[in-house]
Amino acid sequence: MTHLVQLDKIALEDLALIKKSKKNLDEVSFLMRALNSIGTPIDSGLELLPEKYQGKISSTIQKALQLSVKANLKTLDKEKQFTPSSNITYKVVTGLSGATGGFFGVAGFTADLLLSTKFMMRSIMDIARSQGEDIHDINTQLSCLQVFALGGNSDQDDELDTSYYATRAALHTTMNQTSAYIAENGTKKIIESLASQTAAPIAKLINQVAARFSVQVTEKFAAQAIPVIGAAAGASINILFITHFQKIATAHFTLRRLERKYSKDLIQQTYQQLEVQNTAIDQ
Repeated sequence: MTHLVQLDKIALEDLALIKKSKKNLDEVSFLMRALNSIGTPIDSGLELLPEKYQGKISSTIQKALQLSVKANLKTLDKEKQFTPSSNITYKVVTGLSGATGGFFGVAGFTADLLLSTKFMMRSIMDIARSQGEDIHDINTQLSCLQVFALGGNSDQDDELDTSYYATRAALHTTMNQTSAYIAENGTKKIIESLASQTAAPIAKLINQVAARFSVQVTEKFAAQAIPVIGAAAGASINILFITHFQKIATAHFTLRRLERKYSKDLIQQTYQQLEVQNTAIDQ
């Protein structure tokens, strides 16, 4: 009876949004399955790649996230809250980046990842703004960074609980420390800590996000590493990639909006009860 009382507290249209968001967050999307089918299936993350590429991918992911955080501190137009996000625009830009990366193969991967991650972050921030977030608020910007860790569940995630609220909980302490650090030291300190690779909370947060983001990037790398991939296919891979994270971001910030409307506890409990109900139905 408890879950019925809980659901009665939420408007039907909002309950439908929770269900849709849960579906998009807790399942490996068709888009990422498509990426995996284009390249070599990745069973153990970076471990299956040649050793010479492992370090390069890891360092590139770190740099891409760092540059994205720096670039987006300047954010977007404050007056555009709740207007629709410009998803198509960012798909076009990242598609062009993928075309270049696809043309040059492995050699073009680093530049492509740096550029595409930057514009994915811009797209994520645009989606956050469309859901009523203040993108000039550091907590919102950290939540945008968090999206890169919310890649969805997969069969390879046995050692890590990658469910949506579990991931948020895992990053919660570091995000709070980062927010406090920024409030105390200001933007200048953020830039300095990123540039110097110090153990400041922001650097620690990026490390944690990068560890989860690397699973998705590895699949992307495997697809783009095929010598005959070409520019057109490289563009298609990037469009699949950004579409996946746009879907994740929309679900994430929809749930955050509903948490502000009701309460985080109520939305989280409802989300988790839907999971229990779905499990019971499957059985």
